[in-house]
Amino acid sequence: MSEIETQVTYTEDNIRSLDWKEHIRMRPGMYIGKLGDGQSADDGIYVLLKEVIDNCIDEHAMGHGKSVKVTIRDGEVRVRDYGRGIPLGKVVDVVSKINTGGKYDSRAFKKSVGLNGVGCKAVNALSTEFAVESFRENQCKRAEFQRGELMADESLISTEERNGTLIIFRPDKEIFKTFSYRMEHVERLLWNFAYLNTSLALYLNGDKFKSDHGLKDLLMNDIDTEPRYPIIHLLGEDIEVAVAHTDAYGEDYQSFVNGQFTPQGGTHQSAFREAYVRVIRDFFGKDYEASDIRGGILAAVSVKVEEPIFESQTKTKLGSADVGPNRQTLKSFIYDFLKRELDNYLHRNPKIAQSLQSRILQSERERKDLAGIKKLARERAKKSSVHNKKLRDCRIHLGDKNASNEKSTLFITEGDSASGSITKARDVQTQAVFSLKGKPLNSYGLTKKVVYENEEFNLLQAALNIEDGLENLRYNNVVVATDADVDGMHIRLLLITFFLQFFPDLVKRGHLYVLQTPLFRVRNKKVTHYCYSEMEKKQALKKLGAKAEITRFKGLGEISPDEFSHFIGEDIRLDPVVIGKESRIKEMLSFFMGKNTPDRQLFIIENLRVEKDAVEE
Repeated sequence: MSEIETQVTYTEDNIRSLDWKEHIRMRPGMYIGKLGDGQSADDGIYVLLKEVIDNCIDEHAMGHGKSVKVTIRDGEVRVRDYGRGIPLGKVVDVVSKINTGGKYDSRAFKKSVGLNGVGCKAVNALSTEFAVESFRENQCKRAEFQRGELMADESLISTEERNGTLIIFRPDKEIFKTFSYRMEHVERLLWNFAYLNTSLALYLNGDKFKSDHGLKDLLMNDIDTEPRYPIIHLLGEDIEVAVAHTDAYGEDYQSFVNGQFTPQGGTHQSAFREAYVRVIRDFFGKDYEASDIRGGILAAVSVKVEEPIFESQTKTKLGSADVGPNRQTLKSFIYDFLKRELDNYLHRNPKIAQSLQSRILQSERERKDLAGIKKLARERAKKSSVHNKKLRDCRIHLGDKNASNEKSTLFITEGDSASGSITKARDVQTQAVFSLKGKPLNSYGLTKKVVYENEEFNLLQAALNIEDGLENLRYNNVVVATDADVDGMHIRLLLITFFLQFFPDLVKRGHLYVLQTPLFRVRNKKVTHYCYSEMEKKQALKKLGAKAEITRFKGLGEISPDEFSHFIGEDIRLDPVVIGKESRIKEMLSFFMGKNTPDRQLFIIENLRVEKDAVEE
């Protein structure tokens, strides 16, 4: 035992009891997932916003309130609904006492999202400023908090405001550090609420979000190419489904429970995938392969269940096996619905049925053409995993090679020196490294045959375990880690092209990132600053003085493992690869990777000019 260990004591003084806000602030990840700076759609600041809006949606679902207004300016968030308002005598309790809320009473909230009484309290505890106002029957109750501490409990006053609740909060920079709301992520969140609540209007800084056709609108807005047939839209009690097929590879699903987007799927999504295959087989009387039936599918499914069980507080994956008090399983509930409604729809629309079957037969032909190549590719991948060190896996996969969790990360690097540095600096528990050998192939316009014929692509696909879709994705975060020079940018673009071409759902579901690494190191004898831009370098020089030593990192291989640990740890900077609402994958790939050389050259020249001007300023 070391000298330090002999000095450790374990007495009554070591036992602490944390109050509700201390525990949330000490372990925020338990309540809102990862913290982040707002770059990713699942960063904590969006979870805070969602938790507040969830309460508004639950009020609307119970028949109270037809609009929700969200205002975000200068880091402050305001959410106003027009429901019944929090009972005036319980306003403080509802936002500051764990396990307090109306959602435990199923008579009031039968199919709500937030059932554990934590959400709004987490927002309160993780905000420097938090205020709640409840308006009921011409009376208003207001309370103010700072980091969960009650600062003002005001008396009732008269008001002309309509019934409802106003929540105002400012995320705490002690917790979230440098953060900012990216409006595209907020807009996506509000659109999801709009698609699932067609009688509700949401407003963001005055802009209206309203859907008339629910999940059909969602698919219409998300689809990249012309679908093979008009979108199939089915509505039932406590279930809504929209389905289409395109010529794209893979399967693309968006699933929801009680208005909650579940990006990691869960029992309802699995039940839909299985039920859809059974119904299609029965309809055509053919035992088609499941992968052929679902090849190129684009689907959205929403269910409502009583007292849903999620696998975490952030509610990204459903764990419930049944739908309500009668204990009907989700599998049978979704199958019965599709067997009745989808079967009837296809009988009434024979042309759509014919187009659907044509797409299945296309997938079948492609699968058979690839059969021999895939067998050889699997054998090659299996052999390479034994003799090749391209993949340095993380420990969470030692017990189960297909295990995954929200923290698991795969870094894709190029070159022995860069992959060596990351490998030595990584967290071996959750971070893995895949080493490329030179520049990958430009896969634009190629068929999926190349994924199996090209060793790099074949091994990368095997490492990620995404051949049959994202259901078994081994890493939640797939991070492209290349040099910030021309060659590195080219490799980055080639990898993004590969994923967009063959696994677009990996990008759409927010799993693909680009690692930011510092361009400069500015230091003196006492302090070291790592700078990611010219502006940060100038700021560091102002702090340290003109005699500070400046190092320009030309590549990842120049960064020592000790230094790399700063960049891939808690303070890791990741840029998510985001496809904007107006972007179309086919058009985007054609522009960047196709043969339209003059257009692309002009684009590069213009953007280089903008970058140059920004640096000079």
